[in-house]
Amino acid sequence: MAGTNPEVPAKSQPAELSAAMRAKIERNRQRALMLRQARLASRPLAAGEGATSAKVSKTIDSGAGFFIEEDEDGEEEEGVQKKVVHQPAPVIEPDYLVCDDCDKPFMDSYLSNSFDLDNEKHKLVSRTEAKQHYLLKDCDLDKREPPLKFILKKNPHNSRWGDMKLYLKLQVEKRCMEVWGSEEALEEARETREENREVQKQKRFNKKVKGWCPVCFLFLLKTSRLDAQACRELVVQTVKRMTN
Repeated sequence: MAGTNPEVPAKSQPAELSAAMRAKIERNRQRALMLRQARLASRPLAAGEGATSAKVSKTIDSGAGFFIEEDEDGEEEEGVQKKVVHQPAPVIEPDYLVCDDCDKPFMDSYLSNSFDLDNEKHKLVSRTEAKQHYLLKDCDLDKREPPLKFILKKNPHNSRWGDMKLYLKLQVEKRCMEVWGSEEALEEARETREENREVQKQKRFNKKVKGWCPVCFLFLLKTSRLDAQACRELVVQTVKRMTN
């Protein structure tokens, strides 16, 4: 009939997805994102396509009337190459780590990434403490195989000082036993070091008070931290010097 508009069929509404389907889609999406990030992280860093890099050379005065150009690239090849540690790619579920204590899986761990271990149990100690308390030398920390891993942290006492090196206490204790062999040997070395420190302290004190007048000497004894035996020895030595 003229003048009547034909009815437009209504658009069919899409069926709603179930909660299980939505969850599955989200899991697939997250896995695809992680795989893509892993592929991007595994690609070696390269100069941009079509880009040109200019070689930087350093001019050295030979002292013979001419200059020598030295490429910095060659210096880097001859020197020690720095090992750059990149952050690992995202971990997918089949590669989850397993806790050594509770056997539960977990995706990421700061201690595991930094020290290959999973915290009073995994305490960190500074390099100074490792050298003073455990009597380790620089070569024991850096040269002995395998070199101990560490993390860098701003010094809390003064931000202008250099960064602190923090080591895993378990690994420091293990290295200490490798160096000293037993707790008894370590304790004996500590006692020997303390005795030597006291002897050196006594020698410095004797050198300092040599030639002092008796009044100044007695005042120094009164205000010093020396024990009674050391004070008696100093008094005897001073009297002998005064009578000679």
